[in-house]
Amino acid sequence: MKYTYTLLIIGILLLFGFSKKNATRNLTKKNPQELKVTYFASGCFWCVEAIFESVNGVEEAISGYAGGFTKNPTYSSIGTGKTGHAETVAVYYNPTKVSFKTLVEVFFGSHNPTTKNGQHPDYGSQYRSIAFYSNTKEKQIIEKRIKALNQTKYKGAIVTEVTKMVQFYEAEAYHQNFERLHPNHPYVKSVSIPRLNRFKKKFPKLLKNN
Repeated sequence: MKYTYTLLIIGILLLFGFSKKNATRNLTKKNPQELKVTYFASGCFWCVEAIFESVNGVEEAISGYAGGFTKNPTYSSIGTGKTGHAETVAVYYNPTKVSFKTLVEVFFGSHNPTTKNGQHPDYGSQYRSIAFYSNTKEKQIIEKRIKALNQTKYKGAIVTEVTKMVQFYEAEAYHQNFERLHPNHPYVKSVSIPRLNRFKKKFPKLLKNN
């Protein structure tokens, strides 16, 4: 569903000579050494990016691709489901304001981790649920959360992959901040914004300006 909408947008951008720019330019330049980065995949990265950017302590969320084996993937190539990659978001956060543990809670609390290869209305391996870790401590935090949720809520049905981050590929520039820049886009109106609002209602104390 989202893939069809995006093909139209790509065509429009190409028509006007759109050139890719590095999304990381938006990161704060004040104290970049204070920031840490972690990665999550849970369906459409337009939605996931907007959710994490609403969290206090998150400086920037960047859409991209990870978890696969194909070098330099593109949106069109991962859409085939043959690259192994999933739509992934790099979350740059200030650990003095928000912890990795809390971000893991945001991840599991903002999508259905029991759905194999997809989040409605998007299905395919590129939309699967993955919690990436960079070290043993992060892996333990993720696994502890999965164990607790399987016992208290999902009855062992969680299918989220717990994967070490190897390589993150930043997505094309037109994907960055997509939900904020295109509030009237049909997919954004019908899927992204409702998903964001459900998250905000569920976690009001984690939001910026709260």
